[in-house]
Amino acid sequence: MKKRIWELDAFRGICILGVVVVHLIFDLVDMYRIIDWDYPDWFMFVKNWGGVLFLLLSGTSITLGHHHIRRGLVVFGCGMLITLVTFVMSRLNMLNSAFIIRFGVLQCLGSCMLLWSICRRLPKWALAAIGLALVIVGLYFSTLRVETNWLYPIGLITPTFSSGDYFPLLPHFGFFLIGAAAGRVFYAKKQTLLPWVNEKSILLRPLIFLGRHSLWVYLLHQPILNGLCLLLSMR
Repeated sequence: MKKRIWELDAFRGICILGVVVVHLIFDLVDMYRIIDWDYPDWFMFVKNWGGVLFLLLSGTSITLGHHHIRRGLVVFGCGMLITLVTFVMSRLNMLNSAFIIRFGVLQCLGSCMLLWSICRRLPKWALAAIGLALVIVGLYFSTLRVETNWLYPIGLITPTFSSGDYFPLLPHFGFFLIGAAAGRVFYAKKQTLLPWVNEKSILLRPLIFLGRHSLWVYLLHQPILNGLCLLLSMR
């Protein structure tokens, strides 16, 4: 069995822990209005850009393993399931339609994994160059508004577009490719860069566990948080 690179799992664990905290605060402030808090600039920065770390880590990790098509289909399917659940909740008046997830982080990650099949034979310099170009194009797209309703997966949205979680392929596939280029550079030997660190320490084990099961944590944390917030709102 191939040994996993522990620091990537640990970094992913930190990221998913950050996602849980951000979603908890969002639920308390905006969804259920249990607390009144004006988001500071640092929180908005983490909320809007923290997900980029997932794309970079996913891009790095994709260069170390196999079965990226199968994993991409699973992740994309989980994203579509979340979209279906939020749509049904909206139709049942359990959720504001503005919070329907139309192209969230899981759809984006799954799509990136599938698109990797086209790019995986490119040299690392090409991955970095194309990734940077896609990031620039995506950031430009974010300043535009269009009239067509079906271009939101690539980052072109209408003035009335809304989504509870939105990670368009542009610029995020660019970040994914930059992460893949970094993986080719720093993990060419497919070995940890920190072999002297005790990965079984009491501080690292929880983060590594969260990172290795990040998909399940992502799928389960929001129903749990919603249940807790619902109980708090009934007090």
